[in-house]
Amino acid sequence: MWRYHGDDLGAATARCMAALEAGITLFDTADIYGFDHEHGFGAAETLFGRVLAANPGLRGQIVLASKGGIQPPIPYHQRGEQLIACCEASLRRLNVDCIDLYQVHRPDLLAHPAEVAAALDKLRQQGKIKAAGVSNYTPAQVAALAAHLPFRLLSVQPEFSPLHIAPLFDGVLDQALERNLTVLTWSPLGGGGLVRGAADARTARVAAALDIIAHRQGTTRAAVAYAWAMVHPARPIPLVGSQTPDRIREAADALKVEMTGADWYGVLVAARGTPMP
Repeated sequence: MWRYHGDDLGAATARCMAALEAGITLFDTADIYGFDHEHGFGAAETLFGRVLAANPGLRGQIVLASKGGIQPPIPYHQRGEQLIACCEASLRRLNVDCIDLYQVHRPDLLAHPAEVAAALDKLRQQGKIKAAGVSNYTPAQVAALAAHLPFRLLSVQPEFSPLHIAPLFDGVLDQALERNLTVLTWSPLGGGGLVRGAADARTARVAAALDIIAHRQGTTRAAVAYAWAMVHPARPIPLVGSQTPDRIREAADALKVEMTGADWYGVLVAARGTPMP
């Protein structure tokens, strides 16, 4: 829901229903989503809250995830009661009593992980969240937070796509396997670069490698890009950012893609620009 904003309740509802029709039930938002649009900070949550209020049966059909801890113009704030206040504000905007998965959006380098852990624990004990995760954390930051958290950290949310392959090598996905963390990947289409058209030689190479698989299987490049991420044994869940109902429905085609090891490594080699060692 990064681009989820506006006043059109019908259009906002249609996007949600398109996801449900496709079997997509995880809805990921954040308090800062909408900050760069006309309605500003909290806009995405507020709009989704209106959709939930207008469709009483929807809440029970989804896993509701949100994030907090960034407050413009001061980038990150999670000290003391700050993170708790962020979550409580999200609950009000979303018109719900509980968020299924609440994630720290980016690490506050001035907050001791024990402070963050205490806030998450308090929210969980109060029934305001069911589970907690982190977004854009390094493996060391995940370990530091987990050391102070009295319950299991559930998720990690890195940028990961055929264009952004760092999590394969920086320990993020390895740690997810070690700790059994659910991986939610943002920008799985490289910020849309993989479907808009090649802006540089590297993007063109990766798109061509994806197209080889797509043409063979009679599907779209986007579906193959989603499937490429999902093949990894950490089983990443791509977060679909499209605001077009048809594109949202098409995302489910990723589940139909059959990818061999040679296919997968072919895309990786295209992304690296050099053969595997």
